Amino acid sequence: MTKRLNLDCILPQSIIAHLACPRCKNKIAKIGNEFKCGKCNLLYPIVDGVPVLINEENSLFSIKDFTNKIKTTREINESKQKKAIKKIIQKFIPKIGFNLKAEKNYSNLSNLLSKKLYRSKVLVIGGGEMGKGMKPLINNPKILLIESDVYFGERNKIISDAHDLPFISNSFDAVIIQAVLEHVVDPRRCVEEIKRVLKKWGVVYAETPFMQQVHENEFDFTRFTLGGHRRLFRYFKEIDSGVVCGPGMALAWSIDRLFGSFSKSKIMTFFRFGILPFFIFWLKYFDYYLIKKPWASDAASGIFFMGIKSDKPISDKDIIKNYWRNKQKQNLQQRRF
Repeated sequence: MTKRLNLDCILPQSIIAHLACPRCKNKIAKIGNEFKCGKCNLLYPIVDGVPVLINEENSLFSIKDFTNKIKTTREINESKQKKAIKKIIQKFIPKIGFNLKAEKNYSNLSNLLSKKLYRSKVLVIGGGEMGKGMKPLINNPKILLIESDVYFGERNKIISDAHDLPFISNSFDAVIIQAVLEHVVDPRRCVEEIKRVLKKWGVVYAETPFMQQVHENEFDFTRFTLGGHRRLFRYFKEIDSGVVCGPGMALAWSIDRLFGSFSKSKIMTFFRFGILPFFIFWLKYFDYYLIKKPWASDAASGIFFMGIKSDKPISDKDIIKNYWRNKQKQNLQQRRF
């Protein structure tokens, strides 16, 4: 593949003004067709219009991975024809996964940001591809989405590692990190970086798996309970939290991976992806009922958190109390209906 380096940056000027060196966090300047840090004197290339802003001292990836277009977490050299064939096949195979809340949650976030008098800047971490349910944000003209990732996806406008976000502090009105925190080596550092780049009263929206098997192979590290997730975002005041993918989906994934544990042969792969889904896809529909139950979060496939940046953290004692408080609240809501 022919390398195409040092092309004009596709980032809007309003975001370029907020770019920072991922190592020292000082502002960087666009000099010619690359970015330079005035303090570190480090140079950051632009590849196919996408700035590559990676702190090599604190990342699993190097800048050369991207200038040489080496596979990182996703395959980037797959042909358009192969991708098109995959999409056609997938249309006829039922999915065993089911995100019940993302679209509603993104709609709530969109409405919240629309109340501002200016166009909100929203950073999407892990935005190489469009996340589940994100259309309410994408279709909102009052929101400017800046998608970032550690591979050249269809949508990402910047290559960056969540452990060292290449933006100055107080840059964004909201940060979205959907199905990403399980793939980073240090989730707490990533959340600290999210807090740093958010403006005062900035909003975070996160989805993270709990009862879900390994995906993305070697780039899968962590899981969180609802309480553990809340503590991760302890420097945020909660707007909402709960289950996005329920116990039914968790069971379907478990059955799929049970068979996957026997063999990785082509025959088993064909069975798992081409035949097995027809027998277990219906399990996910239990989640329409289960997601409203008080104990669903204890067996959920995935959970979410939405909160506002705060200087005061929630205490560990309050996190423990909230576990039982939320169960009682959900029980009362169930009885009313």
